[in-house]
Amino acid sequence: MTGGLEGYDEVAEANAQKSILDIHWSRICARLKAEVGEVEYNTWLRQMGVGPVDEDEITLYLPTRFLRDWVRGQYGDRLGALWHAEVPAIRRVELQVARGASPATEGDAPSAGPASAAAATPPVAEVVAVVEEPRAAEVRSDLAAPLDPRFTFDTFVVGKPNEFAYACARRVAERPSSPGFNPLFLYGGVGLGKTHLMHAIGSELVREGRVSVAYMSAEKFMYRFIAAIRSQSTMEFKEQLRSVDVLMIDDLQFLIGKDNTQEEFFHTFNALVDAGRQIVVSADKSPSDLSGMEDRLRTRLGCGMVADIHATTFELRISILEAKAAASGVEVPAKVLEFLAHKITSNVRELEGALNRLIAHANLFGRPVTLEATQDVLHDILKANNRRVTIEEIQRKVAEHWNIRLTDMSSARRSTVVARPRQVAMYLSKQLTSRSLPEIGRKFGNRDHTTVIYAVRRVMELMEQDPAFAEDVELLRRMLES
Repeated sequence: MTGGLEGYDEVAEANAQKSILDIHWSRICARLKAEVGEVEYNTWLRQMGVGPVDEDEITLYLPTRFLRDWVRGQYGDRLGALWHAEVPAIRRVELQVARGASPATEGDAPSAGPASAAAATPPVAEVVAVVEEPRAAEVRSDLAAPLDPRFTFDTFVVGKPNEFAYACARRVAERPSSPGFNPLFLYGGVGLGKTHLMHAIGSELVREGRVSVAYMSAEKFMYRFIAAIRSQSTMEFKEQLRSVDVLMIDDLQFLIGKDNTQEEFFHTFNALVDAGRQIVVSADKSPSDLSGMEDRLRTRLGCGMVADIHATTFELRISILEAKAAASGVEVPAKVLEFLAHKITSNVRELEGALNRLIAHANLFGRPVTLEATQDVLHDILKANNRRVTIEEIQRKVAEHWNIRLTDMSSARRSTVVARPRQVAMYLSKQLTSRSLPEIGRKFGNRDHTTVIYAVRRVMELMEQDPAFAEDVELLRRMLES
């Protein structure tokens, strides 16, 4: 009988301690509500439940990891200060996720943890232990677009214009949330490789790490946010998006002028960064140049690592074409690759598309890839990239082709290494422009028109005598003319 009375006393004592704890908790919640306001309190803090005290530490429960992380980042220190002021013996607050932790009904004190109110023991057994374990690597297909398996670091051709962005992307893939690299902001023109690098980061993280990754366009972010508003499921949308380890948003400039979506992205951004999660963003301009974007968002986007992908150089375009041609298994002559690299300069996607069309034409009809076939098959693309030929452009192209300085076109140097390309440039100027002989001569260091006549004749003679030389001149003419 005595043992039964002792057990009853223990339960009674535990219930009394719990009742006192609830009184302290109610006072703290009232202070929090007064400090942050009713809307903020109901949104983030009302769902907290008080748990057990272990020496100088008290445990508070929240129903989801997203809420746990948000409250820890935004109110953790304040909760600790309030508890210490209310109960001096308490010096630390531990936030955990637990089943059954739910919002209290209007007028009630906050939930006293996930266990039943009649339970005499603290609700430790109800804590979801799996929350603290590393998550399996995954792509959150429930809320994001799939990653393209073709876009990896191995298939990305690196050159001067993109080497810094590539190095930054590699760093984030190896060590997400590294200091100074969160967020990672990639920007550059259309078709220069931003999306490729984002997919490569995501694929590498999923393959190597134990993280969850969400990749989506800014447009999809907006549509999902609007759908959540219409279905009155904005909290679910917030929780889903803010529970990932790595969030990647492509083409952020799409949010310009969409104030409500910008607001939601700003809060999502803050929640993830504050929780130590990685964000990768791409746009067509740098953060400071995204006019129409909120100032506070542009400032936050620029606080991490900003990497520019410049327009491609001739050497990088050649490297890209060589890599794609080698992967296709179709023999594409170097002259054709040079021709394409000279003619299609602004967009890597268009460059690759042109090569793919040539390769498909060769496979379908069993014909070799030649300069003539290239002009025929790609006439629409070449026409779209066509510009009016100028003497200055001819000089630049010829100088690049023979690897001499542009200033040599108008210099007094007479060595064959310089004189021959200069004569070719004069010949092409006569063939491709409407300029008179004296005008052409003036563009080449104020030379006499007779010098131009001699150059034209000399180039024509050499073309008849030397097929390789003739092929070089013909290549330059095609690049400039078509």
